[in-house]
Amino acid sequence: MCKGLAALPQTCLERAKELKSKLGTLLQKPENAIDLIIPCPERLEKKPEKIQKPSPEEALQWQESLEQLLTHSYGLVAFRSFLRSEFSEENIDFWMACEEFKREKSPMKMATKAQKICDDFIQIEAPREVNIDHFTKDMTLRNLEGLSPSTFDLAQKRIYYLMEKDSFTRFLRSEQYQELIK
Repeated sequence: MCKGLAALPQTCLERAKELKSKLGTLLQKPENAIDLIIPCPERLEKKPEKIQKPSPEEALQWQESLEQLLTHSYGLVAFRSFLRSEFSEENIDFWMACEEFKREKSPMKMATKAQKICDDFIQIEAPREVNIDHFTKDMTLRNLEGLSPSTFDLAQKRIYYLMEKDSFTRFLRSEQYQELIK
């Protein structure tokens, strides 16, 4: 008899969630999916911005706060890579999406971005659902009725706190970070 999802090992469930997220992204952005098959010439011409590796002294400053880390482009990339290895990359993606949302001035674009953030990160069974409590989720969904730059503030603060108290401390102990400060 089938025992359902509970019978699967945790690693399989995490991998399934990751695959679901990637498929969800491809399904929502068909113009990007076609680039996987037929590369877009404009994208081939653009060279990715080279991110400067920090000196050990610069990397040591990241220990002061998560904010220090996130304001450094290499730090952000390194932290995202670490979160990916822990299957929690959605946290930094959500935080960054909220930062981008706050900068949006156009009400139409703001509404579109808000819906995308909600669909990707907030809704139950969202492809990259973030781990927020029921109260925060309800407040965030209610805030969607009257959009403002602060619509996602509560949820964003909860995720920031989660990253700061949990993932950030593990990142600082990680081999990846220890190599940077040597």
